[in-house]
Amino acid sequence: MTLVQKKGPITGEEIGDALGLARATLRPDLAFLTRTGIIGAKPRVGYYYDGRGIPDQISSKLNKLIVGDWMGVPKVIDSKLSVYDAIVEMFMRDVGSLFITAADEGLVGIVSRKDLLRANMGQGDIKQMPVSLIMTRMPNLITCRPEDTLLSAAQKLQDHQIDSLPVIGNDPISGAKTLQPLGRITKTTIVKAFVGLGS
Repeated sequence: MTLVQKKGPITGEEIGDALGLARATLRPDLAFLTRTGIIGAKPRVGYYYDGRGIPDQISSKLNKLIVGDWMGVPKVIDSKLSVYDAIVEMFMRDVGSLFITAADEGLVGIVSRKDLLRANMGQGDIKQMPVSLIMTRMPNLITCRPEDTLLSAAQKLQDHQIDSLPVIGNDPISGAKTLQPLGRITKTTIVKAFVGLGS
């Protein structure tokens, strides 16, 4: 593909010479690439890349997937709850992280399984310790918005090695000016989208 992109139009013989292979050896590969639309071919001209192949189709489809269409329901708890209560909530909801909100402040933090495990192994009384003491606070949260692409959200999950992203925005129902958790994007969300694209 790279050879065709750089030197096209190029004949099958020229491709074979450049790769050190016989034309007959390349025939099945070239047939696959032309049938799938990755490269084009014209008699007496050769193979060429027109920029409309499968990689571009996939990229185009990925960039049409929007966070707002895929986000799940946010798992939210109040900042006044104890670490113990947060552990119970996480277990009952079967999630990897909880979004923390405070009255009149909106989203103030996030707590993960690792945070809760670390707190549980410490010296403090987890039934008395507020979850706000161990959460990752704003503005250190990695977030996304409903209008972002799912691809950009997936990139954030990968770059920051985290399991979930709060989808934030102003609550359209209450009209609150504080940033509210409107949804969540997780690694599972990305897998569902990937499977959806494939099917």
